[in-house]
Amino acid sequence: MTTTRINGSLYTKIESNIATIEFGHPASNSFPSELLDRLTNEFNELSNNDEVAIIVLKSEGNKAFCAGASFDELVAITNLEEGKKFFSGFANVINAMRKCSKLIIGRVQGKTVGGGVGLVAACDYVFATEHASIKLSEFTIGIGPFVIAPAVKRKIGVSGLSELTLEATNWKNAYWAKEKGLYARVFESIDEMDREVDLLSLKLASYNPEALKEMKKAFWLDTENWDNLLIERAETSGKLVLSDHTKKALTKFIR
Repeated sequence: MTTTRINGSLYTKIESNIATIEFGHPASNSFPSELLDRLTNEFNELSNNDEVAIIVLKSEGNKAFCAGASFDELVAITNLEEGKKFFSGFANVINAMRKCSKLIIGRVQGKTVGGGVGLVAACDYVFATEHASIKLSEFTIGIGPFVIAPAVKRKIGVSGLSELTLEATNWKNAYWAKEKGLYARVFESIDEMDREVDLLSLKLASYNPEALKEMKKAFWLDTENWDNLLIERAETSGKLVLSDHTKKALTKFIR
């Protein structure tokens, strides 16, 4: 079952010291601002929960993993303050994931666009199916993937980021994403992937929690400036979305 709630859904289950966060939205698991805020708060709370050793991030259903930020909210932006706030949604989530004291495993069952690629890049280890193609389509609406770029570049390098960004209408398949380092493992089926997610999660949850915590810090060394950087990038996107070029581009996508 997938959610029908217009602001989406977010559920967390804690079992065997593993917290599984599952988000959903009827529009291909996209994120309205309210849902992004809830996800940010969830990571912050789990970071301080001693009953949790590992976090698994997943989305509802067996189709798209995440279609990025809410398109309806994007087209409704009328001023810079609204624009900056809108684009800060993914900035806040990525920073919460970066600073979370727990290692985060991503479970990606299907296609992922825009901000969703940023979420995947902010995970510490990612399982995917061969249906988990990715695309950064921001150029097609007159903006760019500025907020998520640092997280994506950290995983796949400048060459991978530029290829994804400049080929804004092209999907890159899951094996391309694995070769570049975004995905750790790719599977033919969701069932096969889920078995391996469970196995690794249980193994990691059995390890010394202090070792896991220190390793998390090591993975994210030299990203301390992201608190400011990602918000600055959100302001850049907020300015661009108000431009005549972007407003005109967006009208092509409005039903």
